[in-house]
Amino acid sequence: MTQAAAERHGHEHEHGIGRGPAGFGAAFALGLALNLGFVIIEVAYGVIGNSVALIADAGHNFTDVLGLAIAWSATLLARRRPSHRYTYGLRSSSILAALFNAVVLLIAVGAIAVEAVERLVAPAPVASRTVMAVAAIGIAINGATALLFLRGRSADLNIRAAVQHMLADAAVSLAVVVAGAMILLTGWLWLDPAVSLGVALVIVFGTWRLLRDAVNLALHGVPPGIDAVAVREHLCRHAGVAAVHDLHIWPMSTTETALTCHLVMPGGHPGDEMLAALAHELLQRFGIDHATIQVETGDPDHPCKLVPDHVV
Repeated sequence: MTQAAAERHGHEHEHGIGRGPAGFGAAFALGLALNLGFVIIEVAYGVIGNSVALIADAGHNFTDVLGLAIAWSATLLARRRPSHRYTYGLRSSSILAALFNAVVLLIAVGAIAVEAVERLVAPAPVASRTVMAVAAIGIAINGATALLFLRGRSADLNIRAAVQHMLADAAVSLAVVVAGAMILLTGWLWLDPAVSLGVALVIVFGTWRLLRDAVNLALHGVPPGIDAVAVREHLCRHAGVAAVHDLHIWPMSTTETALTCHLVMPGGHPGDEMLAALAHELLQRFGIDHATIQVETGDPDHPCKLVPDHVV
């Protein structure tokens, strides 16, 4: 993590921003309302215009409603207090929500691709004007929903997943509008499935990184932007520290990072003031919120069982 990013993280932490998207409740509620309303409109006009494409797209957009509901539920669960059973609370639910959204988006893209291939083999008449009008509404709704969450997309993978989902659907709707216009001008029915396949490839390319980051967090990998080697070097350079082992850095949620380590300090325990200062440094320089540090003197008669680092 760069110094500027760490300083921004510290500023957000002090003002209660980096602790999960608690301030996005209104955005989630509005986004859910807009997208659910659009699904109802799509189904209605799909039936009226005899458009299977619109009805299928309504089913796809319903995954947006489900994804937003999951993401919102995760932000609420992340605010639950720790318990005897869940000693960190339910912060990790935001990681599961991001993973769920990425997987659902890829499944939805797969469904689009299958439908597009079928339409390429057997092109079907399209009610172009109706499809274009409804798809244009979809661009506005998905774009507006994405804008609601732009403020938190870089800090929270859960929010980034929601934004990615909305932008992907806006791209699909834009492609539908363009394809509808081209079909009106040329009569080429194959344009609709061809454009859909192109959009599907773009969405897969953009979603892959999101899925990779979500899987990394779910497996307790070091969060993106934190250099574990730099963290170790920082700890080793601290006065009185002879060695560092059992260093672990993992995400508690999509916005919070935890660290545990053993510091070998032959001079003895440095006191609470030093540990508090070190925890503050880890927050400011690396964005690590929750540091647990164990001090050892390196007594050869009582060696630590967690040396070397591959022992866990």
